[in-house]
Amino acid sequence: MRLLRQIRLSLDKYRFLIRQLVSRDFKVKYKRSALGVLWSLLYPVLTMSVMAVVFSHVFRAEIPGVSYPVYLLTGITFFNYFSEATNLSMSSILANFSLLNKVYVPKYVFPLTKCLFVGINFLLTLLPLYAVILLTGTGLNWAHLLLPYAFVCLFAFTLGMSFLLAAAAVFVRDMLYIYGVALTLWMYLTPLFWDLSMLGDPLYERLLRLNPLCQYISFARQIIFTGRAPGALSFAACALSAGLTLWLGAAVFRRKQDEFVYYM
Repeated sequence: MRLLRQIRLSLDKYRFLIRQLVSRDFKVKYKRSALGVLWSLLYPVLTMSVMAVVFSHVFRAEIPGVSYPVYLLTGITFFNYFSEATNLSMSSILANFSLLNKVYVPKYVFPLTKCLFVGINFLLTLLPLYAVILLTGTGLNWAHLLLPYAFVCLFAFTLGMSFLLAAAAVFVRDMLYIYGVALTLWMYLTPLFWDLSMLGDPLYERLLRLNPLCQYISFARQIIFTGRAPGALSFAACALSAGLTLWLGAAVFRRKQDEFVYYM
């Protein structure tokens, strides 16, 4: 909790630095790119289009009562944010070691700025998501006002995982490779292009619902497709998984951050 308090108190103090680091990430990512930031809009749509063709026409995957492109794009949007933010955050301490050696910078700033940078891209990807929602006739409803709750929980969970991964990568460089494999497995265990009801086993379904990403994606899908607010249990599950992960990540990062210099 102490690190979380430090983050809250020092955000104003290091706001300029955070803004510069986020701006640097944008410049590096889109440097010499013909389409630039438009890739943030096109990438999820192109991914959704490929997966929709493969799973709906080749494997005949269908989700009864919903628009499959919207179902698919919702999952892709959420998972891509988590995937990109944690991947960038994991190497953020190692990549900025020269800066840490020259001036004092709170180490938590680097995973935080990666999550914020990818978060801006995430907000941009909501434009094609809502375009697909309107084009497929899924429509809008008042419950969409509750979607920011899912976004905040996703951000908190991602930040907590980023703290854990950034600390782990300093001590075990193999994490940079292991995590890629783990992330692939995580993707297939998250209902992006399939539905939990397809499992046909209530036990497996209950186990996979413990996956925090499944909780956030299901929360958003329920709002989009039913037009109703999720139940109190869904609100509590999202908050609990996000809060516990952020607390654990912050605690581990704070405890280990003073040892980073000995391993870089």
